[in-house]
Amino acid sequence: MLYNSEEKKKYLKEHLSQKRYQHSLNVADECRKLAKKYGEDPDKAYFAGLLHDVCKELPFEEQRELVLKSGFTVCREELETRSLWHAIAGAYFVKNVFGVEDIDIIDSIRFHTVGRAGMARLEEIVYLGDLVSADRDYKDVDKMRKLVYSDLNHAMLEAFAFSVKSVVKKGGVIPACTVEGYNFYTRLLRKIKTKD
Repeated sequence: MLYNSEEKKKYLKEHLSQKRYQHSLNVADECRKLAKKYGEDPDKAYFAGLLHDVCKELPFEEQRELVLKSGFTVCREELETRSLWHAIAGAYFVKNVFGVEDIDIIDSIRFHTVGRAGMARLEEIVYLGDLVSADRDYKDVDKMRKLVYSDLNHAMLEAFAFSVKSVVKKGGVIPACTVEGYNFYTRLLRKIKTKD
């Protein structure tokens, strides 16, 4: 498949705020770097990173409509949390409007906010690329940036822990797939430690 990022940039520029568009470019750049580091296709990673927030600024009603139309398995917690809708809507949108058939790209957009157990390498790259892109400035972001380039599994566990903590702090509900993702990487690291 040819990843026509230039054409998609035009679409994003017309449909996103300048800040969100810049964030999308930053995430795409980060995903390309991570793909080179971890043996994924850099163009594919750039493309997925570029489109991860394609539906982020649609009105919530439109996002919800796409979520319900998507046919994806969506848990109750996701339906109750508006800030998560754009990822599901975005995955449906790139598949049905842009004609993207690559399941790794679709899944990496679908799960870039909530994560899940057993993510494909591209999904991990987009999940982390979004978390450590150049525009991010939360406490400990520099520590996280170092970690994503030194130990991918450990970075995933830290990212899940960060996500769970921030949801708890805001009094939100935690999707089952996020909990499963956290448990998955916890067990994976435990297994690696026992082997050493």
